[in-house]
Amino acid sequence: MTDTFAQDVLNGLLADNKHLSSKYFYDDNGSRIFQEIMNMPEYYLTDAEFEILSMQSKQIVDALKFSTPFNIVELGAGDGFKTFKLLEYLASNNIDFNYVPIDISQEAIDLLTERLKERLPNITIKPKVGDYFEILKENKESDHPSLLLFLGSNIGNYKEEKAIELLQLFNDNMNIGDKLLVGFDLKKNPIIIHNAYYDSHGITKRFNLNLLLRINRELEADFKMDDFDFYCHYNPITGDVKSYIISLRQQTVHIKKLNQSISFDYNELIWTELSKKYSISKIRNLAEAANFKLTSNFLDCKHYFTDSLWEK
Repeated sequence: MTDTFAQDVLNGLLADNKHLSSKYFYDDNGSRIFQEIMNMPEYYLTDAEFEILSMQSKQIVDALKFSTPFNIVELGAGDGFKTFKLLEYLASNNIDFNYVPIDISQEAIDLLTERLKERLPNITIKPKVGDYFEILKENKESDHPSLLLFLGSNIGNYKEEKAIELLQLFNDNMNIGDKLLVGFDLKKNPIIIHNAYYDSHGITKRFNLNLLLRINRELEADFKMDDFDFYCHYNPITGDVKSYIISLRQQTVHIKKLNQSISFDYNELIWTELSKKYSISKIRNLAEAANFKLTSNFLDCKHYFTDSLWEK
């Protein structure tokens, strides 16, 4: 990971329009900060998806139409907070399944496994740390059908062509009849979206600046946090939220492990994240483009969010 991380950081910061990949947000500290974000009152996504998985677990399981034991493979499981309600429903109804949480953070997987063993001691957990696709290749050899979970609004972090590419990769690593439950943040009042990013406690800002701290730690750079700020912008027509780190002064940052000095101008931007909001019709188009059949959309009561069930 470090070699790839180093190369991506170098390429991103030497580009004419500087950028850093949001996939590098989630080191152990970044994962902890993201848990804080999910607990913010302004961050509606957690409550919306929790409501769907709490109130509609039966409908989701019925829509799977699996007649044999099956695998639930969660991509980017985090703390498993939302998924717990679905797992609890399955366990309380004696439905036979294996839960396979996957995350790049060992700490997140260890905490999740520990909690689930306490709260749902009878379920079968097969935790995995690492790359989604290596693990999905193994899972494809399973004798059981699978439900893949790609929850939260993770798909919104990808440009459309990259989202289709990712979803097609999921499709390639699934068997006919397997299902994918994927979370989409829906277009809504722009003020609600704005407030979710500009939280009063500055947690989203800290989440973005943690990426610079990670570069300091892993690549021996000397980014000074007080010299950078956070900005984001929502376009309600396209549904794109773009997040940036801003250089507050003219400065040079040294990255010892890369043997590089990176110059920043006043107010120069580093693009860190895309977070796309979708319409229902756009979700259907995306499913078709990735060779899936859309089965059902499960929405929260405010229609802020949907978990969309697709079949290969």
